[in-house]
Amino acid sequence: MTTLLFISGGEIIIVALVVLLLFGAKSIPDVARMLGKGMNEFKRASDEIKRELRDQTSDIREDINDTRSFIDEEVDTVKKAVDTDLTDDYDPYHLSEGTELDDSEPEVTSNKKIPENSKTESETNKKEASDGPVSREDLIED
Repeated sequence: MTTLLFISGGEIIIVALVVLLLFGAKSIPDVARMLGKGMNEFKRASDEIKRELRDQTSDIREDINDTRSFIDEEVDTVKKAVDTDLTDDYDPYHLSEGTELDDSEPEVTSNKKIPENSKTESETNKKEASDGPVSREDLIED
């Protein structure tokens, strides 16, 4: 037999007989009508509660949707930036345009006159490179 709401077929028949005995054959349509009205009223009340909840939370949903769209736009912007950085064509120093980075030291133009007896830095470096290890005493000028 079939089951309805955890009640088997035999139990349904017994419940129907008890309803017949309690209410009688003439009042069963009235009981069914009242049951239908009650179910209809319950459904209407639950629909009204759902509608009120939707109305009350509509501004929150709009805020959430606005925030979601803003985050999506920012994520797209970051993705595009990362994709641009990762492409092989990306050349932040514009080396492919024929200009190369200049590693040479810039020329210093100064009006100061260098004394003849002072050593330039390059001369000191040459001496250090040619003489081997240098101690602090060697670096102190007389």
